[in-house]
Amino acid sequence: MQQQDHPLLCDPAEGICGIPAGTVEKQIPVQDAGTPVQILYFTDPICSSCWGIEPQLRKLKLEYAGCIEIEYHMGGLLPDWSYNSGGISKPSDVAHHWDEVSVYYDMPIDGDIWLEDPLASSYPPSIAFKAAQLQSREKAVWFLRTIREMVFLQKKNITRWEHLEAAAKKTGLDPVRLKTDFGGTAKTVFEEDLNVAGMLGVRGFPTLFFIDPYGNKELVYGTKPYAVYEAAVLKLHPVAAKTTYSKNWESLFSKYPSLTAKEFSVLSDTPRAESEKILNALSRSGVLEKQTTKNGSIWRIKTI
Repeated sequence: MQQQDHPLLCDPAEGICGIPAGTVEKQIPVQDAGTPVQILYFTDPICSSCWGIEPQLRKLKLEYAGCIEIEYHMGGLLPDWSYNSGGISKPSDVAHHWDEVSVYYDMPIDGDIWLEDPLASSYPPSIAFKAAQLQSREKAVWFLRTIREMVFLQKKNITRWEHLEAAAKKTGLDPVRLKTDFGGTAKTVFEEDLNVAGMLGVRGFPTLFFIDPYGNKELVYGTKPYAVYEAAVLKLHPVAAKTTYSKNWESLFSKYPSLTAKEFSVLSDTPRAESEKILNALSRSGVLEKQTTKNGSIWRIKTI
């Protein structure tokens, strides 16, 4: 594949957004022995390859909930538009690329945001995520998911405060505190994330370090099949017991209020074509709401 070094020109075959620079072999600090496997996940709100990893990560959380803890770090994918490389020199150049990536990962992405209301940087939503973490790590994960749906499916510019505020309210965060932390402490915490990423040699996203309490590690670089992430957990913790979870639609939507057809297929172990038929039937019956984009759909629990 042709060398591509603009951060937003992701390589779907490798599953990477960013600037690859060889393998990562920096020293990683030993983690708290309270969790058998700690996962340091370096990501970015507008990383399309990170959107592609959502089905795998969601399944990993369900199957190995008692063995893993995922620690989210922001990587700073797009500081600004001073880049002029890899065939991208302006936001509109990203539109077609996002549409192609959407098809490759089978996850809905509408690249038209880069034509209609392009983002100047991924730093503001990254800082907003760190502000969300200061309130609640669990709610911050839902906040990140919400702003990703906003940018990838709803074509909303998530650098704008109105959208960040709406996401905070939707996920049960205090928007007033979020704004205060966004303008203060969260910036410092985000800079710490960037420093850690630099120290560990992270150059692309997603990057996941799997670490046991003794400092042994496995690196998964890029969006890979589910078996690759599972193997990393089992190599570090061979006695990890897989959790059995209910795979019916009611249970899955109670855990994850929004699912794409690819996510439902992976989580329910249903063939991809069949999963979409099931979701469409549920939306026709009125229990799910379906949002359709030009590159696929997402289904949500219907709210009254």
